[in-house]
Amino acid sequence: MRFEAPETIEAAVALLAGEKGIARPLSGGTDLLVQMRSGRVEPDLIVDIKRIASTRTITREGGGYRIGAAVSGEELGEHPTLPQDWPGIVEAAHLVGSTQVAGRATLAGNLCNASPAADTVPAMVAAGATVRVVGPDGTRDVKASAIPVGVGKNSLEPGEFVESIFLPERAAGSSDAYLRFIPRTEMDIAVVGVGVSVTRDPDGTVTDARVALGAVAPTVVRVEDAEDAITGTKLDDDALAKLAAACEAACSPIDDKRGTVAFRTEVAGVLAKRAIQTAYERAAQ
Repeated sequence: MRFEAPETIEAAVALLAGEKGIARPLSGGTDLLVQMRSGRVEPDLIVDIKRIASTRTITREGGGYRIGAAVSGEELGEHPTLPQDWPGIVEAAHLVGSTQVAGRATLAGNLCNASPAADTVPAMVAAGATVRVVGPDGTRDVKASAIPVGVGKNSLEPGEFVESIFLPERAAGSSDAYLRFIPRTEMDIAVVGVGVSVTRDPDGTVTDARVALGAVAPTVVRVEDAEDAITGTKLDDDALAKLAAACEAACSPIDDKRGTVAFRTEVAGVLAKRAIQTAYERAAQ
């Protein structure tokens, strides 16, 4: 196995594209190293992208935030303004493993690992995040939701990797939230995860909403019926009931030792109501 740590995008792309065997980019490594230890993957080449300057920074861009692919979850929380503007993204990142893991794990790695139970992916989908992908054919920006395409499978082509993630500018009266259910009190993967984003006008009426569910299908599910159910309302009980029902209807989970289909489906509705109420209250501040 070869290990390379290039300092430019071009060099990293050339290394990944030129490898005839299995090549993997390394940002935080919290998924890749576990997979290697378990024998699930045996790369011929690992390309550490952390020495590329653009992958290690959080910068303001067009009123939003461009987050480098190697920025850790802990670094998100230490930023002076991002936690206030996107609290749901930050709380999702802080739920990825222990404090030590969150100090290494990245949004880009969590996204590209393509686990249905990834914590940050529903939060990113609800945020309307986009992803900058670099590769042999140049640069392309795609929706975060377009990266995972199945369990453990992503849409990146050979030689491509994620350079950064972009969170758009927030409208006035907007906020977000992420909630999950796990069997233990901490350091477990989500049985159900819910990311939401909401915008309300000064009188409290919801003018825009995004709802995304994790761990209830092979990839994250955006629930537009749930969004429609609360748009134009002040989150009254009827609107919340319709939101929960829409989330339940969107679920197609599996039965396993961590949760039954019926349990996951019901919890999705419960968490969606709680998460949207939290984001709604944050948006008023």
